Amino acid sequence: MAETGSEPAAGPEETRRGPGVIVSVLALIALAILIALGTWQVQRLHWKEGLLAAIDERTHADPLPLDDILATREEGEPVEYRRTTVTGHFLNEDEQFFFATHAGFSGYYVYTPLERADGSILFVNRGFVGIDYKDPATRPESWPEGEVTVNGLAREALHEKPSWIVPDNDPAKNTFYWKDIEAFTENAGLDQDRVIDLYVDADDTPNPGGWPVGGVTIVSLPNNHLQYAVTWYGLAAALAAVFAARFLRRQR
Repeated sequence: MAETGSEPAAGPEETRRGPGVIVSVLALIALAILIALGTWQVQRLHWKEGLLAAIDERTHADPLPLDDILATREEGEPVEYRRTTVTGHFLNEDEQFFFATHAGFSGYYVYTPLERADGSILFVNRGFVGIDYKDPATRPESWPEGEVTVNGLAREALHEKPSWIVPDNDPAKNTFYWKDIEAFTENAGLDQDRVIDLYVDADDTPNPGGWPVGGVTIVSLPNNHLQYAVTWYGLAAALAAVFAARFLRRQR
């Protein structure tokens, strides 16, 4: 009786070849992803270095009148951290308080509306007061009367909470956890149409009575992109070394 035809059984080398090809493809995909992540971090590094250089230039440039800052923004130029000067009189009774820390102490940044001659209003972060000095009665000299000129850094206003972990603002207690200019305005009972959509961090010029303590702006942006790039490229190099060692071992 004739023998029925059948495929020869796969040998040990062919049995290993299928899984080996799959592992190699997956390794190449992982290598490509790691290299892409490293390259992306290098690009981010160049972007961050350019941003830091631009901010440094703005913070050391001659101050511009606020109207020039506003005109610059209308032209599409960034105004964050630009030095500016503005004149008006403080609406002291409408202070708003942003919970903050300074020099290791808890307290508040005092945001006071400044009314200009044209009727527009700008919120000024006058600086820090300790927990015990939130009540203006504890620092009566800190309310300047008459026209004042403030020098400081222009800051873009926030229009949404920066992170879900940030607590909600508590206007009823005049305590804010993120810098919501619209909420400041509403809580102070001011006309939204008169309030300029940015604020100014006052410089460290001493205030009467020593409070608030100005110059609290922290111009410090993290720049860890080089470290991240080295990490991703290092993982790519390690994977390539393992893959090469496996290939050479199989060749032998």
